[in-house]
Amino acid sequence: MNCRLSMVRRLVIALCLAMVAAGDPNAIAATDGRMVTDMLGRAVRIPDTPMRIVSLAPSITEIIFALEQGHRLRGVTRFSDYPTSAQALPKVGSYVQLDLERIVSLRPDLCIAVKDGNPKAVVARLESLGIPVFAVDPRDLNAVLETIATLGGLLDAQNAADALVLDLEKRIQAVVQRRERPSRRPTVFFQIGLSPIVSVGTDTFIHELIVLAGGVNLAAGPVPYPRFSREEVVAMAPDLIIITSMAREGIFETIRSEWQRWKNMPAASNDGIVLVDSNLFDRASPRLVDGLERLADIIHDPHRQVRP
Repeated sequence: MNCRLSMVRRLVIALCLAMVAAGDPNAIAATDGRMVTDMLGRAVRIPDTPMRIVSLAPSITEIIFALEQGHRLRGVTRFSDYPTSAQALPKVGSYVQLDLERIVSLRPDLCIAVKDGNPKAVVARLESLGIPVFAVDPRDLNAVLETIATLGGLLDAQNAADALVLDLEKRIQAVVQRRERPSRRPTVFFQIGLSPIVSVGTDTFIHELIVLAGGVNLAAGPVPYPRFSREEVVAMAPDLIIITSMAREGIFETIRSEWQRWKNMPAASNDGIVLVDSNLFDRASPRLVDGLERLADIIHDPHRQVRP
């Protein structure tokens, strides 16, 4: 049975590729288009004006829409839910489990991938089928801005990209200026997992945002997503416990009540247990700056008393 399914899948891919090569007016010959260098340093030949793009990560989808180029998208990954226009587009699996057959069936003239997450084998297979794959690698906030500028150039939307990057840079600088005012930085425990309790280490977007916003990440260190016992967190005495919406509203209230039992912990005694939208903190998109501003509002809340 499995062999038969594999044969069917191979036939689907072969048929779709044949259709692209033989009859798709949007298809390009291997010698057409232009050579570009992606963010991994790879030379990639792409169409002069890509019009059938498949995004291989939610963050890429958000950037393309932010550049006002959503009309070029023909497929996106499963959790590409922002903006709402993305929800109606065909899905090609999750960014870590891509559906190769579905991607090929959409006849893309360009796929845009992320280094951290997209399987190398699927990317290699797409390229072997003549579908160009441009890869990006946004690992920090500056690299996100670079990615926006790069994709702007790739999609003939450089003016929109420049304007967006300029706006984001101004907003980041405004947060940094707020950070310089307080005499003490609140300590933050950022909880992304409930059981076990999981936080974020130094090499994460969230750590960078906490520091930029003016906080101290209590879980900073070489482990990207360290685990903690409840007693370890209480012993850290965080001023703030920030919990992502992966916990959802109902569960969050339960978790908040559990933390509030520890009355000697500053976060519990000072209304410092807060819920935030996870999508603002774990996607390498322009909305990271929304997350940064949200953190700054929480950290610099004038109604919360921070220990001297």
